[in-house]
Amino acid sequence: MISPTDWTAFREKFVDPSGRVIDDANGDISHSEGQGYGMLLAYLASDRATFERIWTFTRTELLIRDDGLAAWRWDPAANPHVTDINVASDGDILIAYALALAGKAWNEPNYVQAATRISRALGKEVIRREGGRLVLLPGVTGFSVAERPDGPVLNLSYWIFEAFPALAPLAPEVDWAGVSASGRELLSKALLGPARLPPDWLSAPANGPLVPAEGFDPVFGYNSLRIVLYLLRAGVTDADVQKSIKNNWLVENGGMPAIVNIPTGKDMARLPDPGYRMLAATLACAVDGTAIPSDLRRLEPTHYYPSTLHLLSLSLVNEKYPKCLG
Repeated sequence: MISPTDWTAFREKFVDPSGRVIDDANGDISHSEGQGYGMLLAYLASDRATFERIWTFTRTELLIRDDGLAAWRWDPAANPHVTDINVASDGDILIAYALALAGKAWNEPNYVQAATRISRALGKEVIRREGGRLVLLPGVTGFSVAERPDGPVLNLSYWIFEAFPALAPLAPEVDWAGVSASGRELLSKALLGPARLPPDWLSAPANGPLVPAEGFDPVFGYNSLRIVLYLLRAGVTDADVQKSIKNNWLVENGGMPAIVNIPTGKDMARLPDPGYRMLAATLACAVDGTAIPSDLRRLEPTHYYPSTLHLLSLSLVNEKYPKCLG
């Protein structure tokens, strides 16, 4: 759960009265990921009114596609506001997951019905066999074997492992367990380069090695750094992945999170923001029982994305690792 003080600080900075979650480091746009995160955080904070506001904006402004999934990008400076109709599948997973949790906990059948529609659409549109394995495509278009010579192109941080068991009863025709297993298998094989870290964007062809995808920076970056958080929140204790990331990401950088170049293994930029440092502290807590530094035990909002990761990490530590809070 999330403390009222921390949630209020987040809500007042990043959620506007319409229910739009504002990415203040990215031109104040909104996106399906942010709406899904906002709904999940509102649920964890037991704030039903804000949950409904965020869901209303999401439903009316982003769920405008014919296939039941959300357009991923909404720009307040553009007309029309939706500037990319494609899907970001992690956003849809987060939205469906938050709806499923809230619908069950608050006895709201409409939320469960909406979660069911999105879960079924995910199964039809982005969960498929590509490259010889069951995968979660990052979008409906642009990433498949048919569309890219190095396809499928995947983003392993889109596998939100904690969500799959909640979505499975809603869309039992989808092999959610298989999706989860394929994500863990891919992670174990995607520890690349001297630092043995997964790249943000991965080429996973059927007859070839996993490599950083063409046309994307070959980095362990802002996407991949949340993978360990998702594993821990789902109760997945994959020691190889966690220890590799802890040892090669954090120890090599003096405990400071960083963007790491996959081919060289060298850090390209340190990430001192408290939200990113909290990810590192949460990993150290889970692996070694290291206490969370006192300055990270409450949220002081900076920007939308690291502040979101900070709150999700705090909720995890409060629930599963309270010993790390002293």
